[in-house]
Amino acid sequence: MTQQPQEGFARSLEDAQEWMKAVQERLQVNDNTQGPRAALEARLRETEKICQLEPEGRLKVDMVLRAAEALLACCHEDQKPEILARLRDVKAQWEETVTYMTHCHSRIEWVWLHWSEYLLARDEFYRWFQKMTVVLEPPVELQLGLKEKRWQLSHAQNRVDLLEHVTQEHEHFQVSVDEFQLWLKAVVERVHGCMGRKCQLSTKDRLSALQDIASDFPRGEASLKSLEEQAVGVIQNTSPWGAEKITKELEEMRNVLEKLRALWEEEEGRLQGLLKSRGAYEQQRRQLEAELAEFRKGLQRLAEEDLEPAAKAGTEDELVARWRLYSATRAALAAEEPRGDRLQARLQELIVFPQDPQPLADSVVAAIQEHQSLKAKTTRLRNAAGTDLWQHFQRPLQELQLWRALAQRLLDVTASLPDLPSIHTFLPQIEAALAESSRLKEQLTMLQLKKDLLGGIFGQERATALLEQVATSVRDRDLLHNRLLQRKSKLQSSLAQHKDFGAAFDPLQRRLSDLQIRVHAENGLQRDLPGKQAQLSRLQGLQEEGLDLGVQVEAMRPLVQGNSHHQHRMDQLSSDHQILHRSLEDLVDTCQQSVREHCTFSHELLELRQWISVLTQKLEAHRGDTGPWDAQSREVEVEDLTLCVCVCVCVLQKLLDEFPGKEAQLPLIEAHGRLVMEKSSPEGAAVVQKELQELVESWGALRLLGESLLRCLLSPFGHPQLHPSAQMESPGLVASGLFSETLMHWSCCAFPQATVRQEEEGSCEDFSQLLRNFEQWLQVDNSKLVRIIATRTATATDLRTRETELQELEARLPEGQRLFENVLRLRPARGSSEKLEDLRYRWMLYKSKLKDSGHLLVGARDAQVPGPGET
Repeated sequence: MTQQPQEGFARSLEDAQEWMKAVQERLQVNDNTQGPRAALEARLRETEKICQLEPEGRLKVDMVLRAAEALLACCHEDQKPEILARLRDVKAQWEETVTYMTHCHSRIEWVWLHWSEYLLARDEFYRWFQKMTVVLEPPVELQLGLKEKRWQLSHAQNRVDLLEHVTQEHEHFQVSVDEFQLWLKAVVERVHGCMGRKCQLSTKDRLSALQDIASDFPRGEASLKSLEEQAVGVIQNTSPWGAEKITKELEEMRNVLEKLRALWEEEEGRLQGLLKSRGAYEQQRRQLEAELAEFRKGLQRLAEEDLEPAAKAGTEDELVARWRLYSATRAALAAEEPRGDRLQARLQELIVFPQDPQPLADSVVAAIQEHQSLKAKTTRLRNAAGTDLWQHFQRPLQELQLWRALAQRLLDVTASLPDLPSIHTFLPQIEAALAESSRLKEQLTMLQLKKDLLGGIFGQERATALLEQVATSVRDRDLLHNRLLQRKSKLQSSLAQHKDFGAAFDPLQRRLSDLQIRVHAENGLQRDLPGKQAQLSRLQGLQEEGLDLGVQVEAMRPLVQGNSHHQHRMDQLSSDHQILHRSLEDLVDTCQQSVREHCTFSHELLELRQWISVLTQKLEAHRGDTGPWDAQSREVEVEDLTLCVCVCVCVLQKLLDEFPGKEAQLPLIEAHGRLVMEKSSPEGAAVVQKELQELVESWGALRLLGESLLRCLLSPFGHPQLHPSAQMESPGLVASGLFSETLMHWSCCAFPQATVRQEEEGSCEDFSQLLRNFEQWLQVDNSKLVRIIATRTATATDLRTRETELQELEARLPEGQRLFENVLRLRPARGSSEKLEDLRYRWMLYKSKLKDSGHLLVGARDAQVPGPGET
């Protein structure tokens, strides 16, 4: 029983371990902070992609936990420690993988940020160095007189004009470079703002933002080309080292722009693929939800049936009706098992998508558990009803065992002829035992007539064994019964020796006349099955009495030897008895055949009625699902409507597939009904005729319900209504043709895809107010960070205090990011760009310092020496 949970647990565990191994291998390849800046940026993007895979890994680990729970619920106790140990290993491996992912990405990002700060600081130093070089140039050479000084001034003036022209040209170039770098930096931040786990935009909003960014690329390309043209003149008036610097700077900007374009293309492609994947996921999710709702509705309908009896059934009919109810419910639940398997298969298909299907998975698991619980409950009740029926059918055999012991004891006691008082004592007991024997034979004979019922409840093997046991018991009973009859006759003969012929003959003749009258009264047709069974029981009783009378007649023959008159009367009595006996045998055989045919007819009629009732309820429920196809219902989204109708048609097709087999039973039931009517009274024949007519009407109503439901499902999609003359003999065939045609119709239709996108209205808050709020927030937190860094840590307690304060600052980072994004979103079209860039730099510098302080704190904690009284 644990084979399937073990395989599921092993498969999910292997899948999770292979995924974590692959992620760790990718991290090891990229876990390196050395090399050029371009390689560092590539590793940074790769580790960021790896970090985005964390939800996928968490889902795989959750699948391992669920599989382990299912396995632990059904495995042996000695297997649980090993399973729990494997669970601890996979949890530890998962924690190690997540920690490795975070630390690897953080280290590379930290080095990249510091490298960027280094480049900014280096450029600032170069500008300062050039300025100081100009300031510290040698003083002007002293001249001899005014003429020389005027000549020097004129020569100095030409150089000044040239220097002014060169300087202005370089200034214009530098302003253009600064503007282009600011634009490039803003585009980089916009692109990075649309990427990563911290981005709170939806996929569609990310794509829209990336498309807006792409519209700025032509302007950036034109600006960079203009800079390259300006750089030609600037380089001519610049030193070789400066010219090399300008050329290198232009190349770096060109590289950044190209990398940015490549990053944009990669991210856009990834988002497009994610959007398509999400669309496929949503379609499969809606289909799964529709099937799950249908599955739950079927379970709810079955659960609402009155399964638990208010009182324990006592009669055979009540027990059989209860067993049939449980069997029908169990069969309906078994028919729902393929749908549960399909739900699990569709859920497995959803797991491959990056979205988290956990809520839907919980609903599917709960529905399947409810199905299993209801199935177990129905099976338990059905088995209990079967046990009660088995005990009920075994009761005559048990009573027969007690009667056999009593009969054998009477035969043993009366083996030797007793005296006259003993005959008067035991003769009534033998007669009572014979009456009980007749009653038991009646019950056993009725049990032999229920072969079909027994086979349907207990199976052919158990039913055959039971009937063989009944037949054996009946033969044993007949032997004992005959021996009791002989012993009764022998005792009566001994008793008759004390009387004359008339005193012994007249009671026999009166009993024969009474039997003839009662047999003639039973020679008539009965109304229903209970009446026929009661008639058969009475005829079998009369047959037993006739056998008893025959034994008594044969026992009196020795008393009339030598008297021809008495012998003639005895011969006449014996001949009349023989005629009555043959008549009784014919009546009993005919009545048994009539009861058997009526039982078969009732059994088949009840089964078909129950099937029609159950199927009608299911179709009525589906007709309630379709609803009216009016103007309002057509406003529903077309994809959801199509999915719902497709599911309903599939379920309806599955229900109508049972029609041909059941339809073949209808002529057989009608033939059996005609046989029953021939052997029933006119009132009974009218009842059977009415039952057959009601069955035909129910069958026709069920056909019309199925066809109308199909028309109701297909009419919203333009399918022509079915004409009554075009309906086929079998509704199942009609359903199959319409279903295939509908699928072709849907595949050719093109439904309009209307997408309405509502633009979010901008905030009414003033931009300057948002800017002041963020600056105030940044100033307060930066002051706290400076105070924490400047505080000296003498003890472990101080170190823990600093660690707590740093954790509080890190917890406030999302709030700061939200304030900063609000400022960027509501910034004006023109102006304030320089202030925003300064604010952006301060924000990035604050985050960098906060990360550095965390790393320094770790080193200080490792080197911390416990103070007095500290451990």
